[in-house]
Amino acid sequence: MARVAKKAAKAKRVAKAKPAARAKATTSPVNASPVVTKAQKAVDAAAKALDAQLDRVGKARARAQKSNSAAAKQSLTSANAKLREQRVKLAEAKLGLAKASAMDAVRHAEESAKKAVSDMAEKLSAKADKELDKAVKAFTSRWKKARAKADAKKVKAAEKKATAKVKSAAKKAAAKAKALEKKATAKVKAEARKAKKVASKKKAVRKAAAKKTPAKKSPAKKTAVKKTPARKKAAAKKAATKAVKTTPKKSAARGRPAKKAPGRRGRPPKSA
Repeated sequence: MARVAKKAAKAKRVAKAKPAARAKATTSPVNASPVVTKAQKAVDAAAKALDAQLDRVGKARARAQKSNSAAAKQSLTSANAKLREQRVKLAEAKLGLAKASAMDAVRHAEESAKKAVSDMAEKLSAKADKELDKAVKAFTSRWKKARAKADAKKVKAAEKKATAKVKSAAKKAAAKAKALEKKATAKVKAEARKAKKVASKKKAVRKAAAKKTPAKKSPAKKTAVKKTPARKKAAAKKAATKAVKTTPKKSAARGRPAKKAPGRRGRPPKSA
């Protein structure tokens, strides 16, 4: 009897402990997949069936203890056999739940990994865009500085070339102006010499004309004004020169007479 009492107490302890296990098993994880939910339901059903079988075993054990008959003992043995089956089914259901939970955890881990990779890709893309903008700005600044330096060199060379060209043009213009001035001065001098020569000729002509037709002067003036020998000689020389120029050349009287034009020989020309 003492042995039966111990078994009854143990059954009661197991019966009290099972609801807590069942309550723990029935709590399903958040965002569980349909497979996990189905496995969880199977575990809950197996745990419930096990609890019911435990109650039957307890009742059969109590009847066997009271009557101690063969039928009661057989009923207890059958109840214990079904209890073992229910425990096996619960273990299988728990194993299925564990597998489904593991697969679901893998799925969640994969989704989490994909999300983390996607987030990292987005962050890296945003960071790359910012760094690209920064790099483009830096490159643009460097390029502009280098281009400005090169352009400054080109402008300086162009200015130097233009200055040399202007100096050369100014030098040529100055030389040309100097040549024109020299030419103009020579022309003016030549015109002056020509005008002087013409004036001197006119003066000589007037003097010669005045000498040929002298104006009648009073006796007092004739006696007062006397020519010097040098002036007389010069006037005589000019008058002689003018006389030689004005006198026409005589045809040569000497020499052979001019030949006559020879007459026409042969037949006379035909009349029209």
